[in-house]
Amino acid sequence: MKTLGKIMTASSALLLAGCFQPAGSLNNQNAFAGATANNIMAQSVTRNGVEYLQAMSARFRAEVPTMINFEFNSAELDEEARNILRAQADWIKANPIVRFRVYGHTDRVGSNSYNQALGLRRARAAVRYLISIGVPRNRLEAYTSLGETQPLVNTELRERLNRRTVTDVTGFAPGFDAADFDGKRAVIVYGEYVGDTGSEIVTDTSL
Repeated sequence: MKTLGKIMTASSALLLAGCFQPAGSLNNQNAFAGATANNIMAQSVTRNGVEYLQAMSARFRAEVPTMINFEFNSAELDEEARNILRAQADWIKANPIVRFRVYGHTDRVGSNSYNQALGLRRARAAVRYLISIGVPRNRLEAYTSLGETQPLVNTELRERLNRRTVTDVTGFAPGFDAADFDGKRAVIVYGEYVGDTGSEIVTDTSL
């Protein structure tokens, strides 16, 4: 149980770390390019696989924007959002070892229940677009709504930065065995995006 707790703690910290990259940022685009990145990640694999997934998540956040934004009360993808999702799709298809989850968020205007539903529509829109441009459905573990519970900007007013989806690594892709790296089958239990904070989460895997 101690090992399981460590995995869940590490995964929750990892996923939270991916939520604060502004849309359109392409910091350190080539920081992990080529053989050097592969060597670093291979060396970081542990018996439970957590460090490898942390490295992959960090690489994903460094190389592509993980966040898209929306107009007020909308789940429509604008051209900037589609451009970012295309960059995400290229990265996902080029790195078939891991799978992803898309988290939907809203600002604080409106009721909690309405914003939960709106966050889910936003996450669903992002997932549908990723699938439409070639991302395999089984590489997208789920899409989840956090509604208004995780604002980037602490305001009750309309705030574009809070109206977003965030994509991040959540585990190994179907059919991938972490034992291929370390000789021992990994037990990967990834915590939810908000850990044990008590925030309401709505998850859907259907389209």
